[in-house]
Amino acid sequence: MRPSSRANDQMRTVSLEAGVAKHAEGSCLVKFGNTHVLCTASLEETAPGFLRGTGKGWVTAEYGMLPRSTHERMRREAAQGKQSGRTLEIQRLIGRSLRAVTDMTALGERQIVIDCDVIQADGGTRTASITGGFIALHQCIAFMKKTGMVTKPALKDHVAAISCGVWKGEAVLDLDYDEDSTAETDANFVLTGSGGLVELQGTAEGAPFTDEQFALMLKLARKAVADLVALQKKTIGA
Repeated sequence: MRPSSRANDQMRTVSLEAGVAKHAEGSCLVKFGNTHVLCTASLEETAPGFLRGTGKGWVTAEYGMLPRSTHERMRREAAQGKQSGRTLEIQRLIGRSLRAVTDMTALGERQIVIDCDVIQADGGTRTASITGGFIALHQCIAFMKKTGMVTKPALKDHVAAISCGVWKGEAVLDLDYDEDSTAETDANFVLTGSGGLVELQGTAEGAPFTDEQFALMLKLARKAVADLVALQKKTIGA
């Protein structure tokens, strides 16, 4: 039995609450069980320097964990003077995932920054950030349409993400911290609403995982992402 008493193919309770930040062009409070992340989208009227003159925009992300998002207080990375390698890797993953479903030419020479701030961490913060970050991005683009900045479809598909793993020899879905910290394999799957693979991350912490175990994790992830996309659509009224 899993520590959470969930079935192997059962996600934690997931909620997406859009429009929670008054000043942001888009926002979403995403909860995967006890993992809570605030995602906000900010529109900037200029594109990064490498895109100026191309007519294309950009979507990027920043990620951070609040000091008491974990069991013991974490020092703010700003106080340390630099971001950790983990933070950089996660925010690049979020940015890549959201750009995979965005038409940059539709944005014009503008940038959308998705900030993902972890309020409470219990495993799966990066996958929650991608899933909630899409809602914030969608809201921001809706604002751009309403104000005439965007005149053609800018989002090509939905995107969401989920963690899977091998825990005590079995493929399981949506690992919380108790499982993640003891799993033999830890993996993250980013998929589009139409089932396209955006990114796969898989690491064997103990014994190497087999082809069969990988296929089982991918099967679990596909079903879960389909459910998450359905929840995204319900949240935005699509």
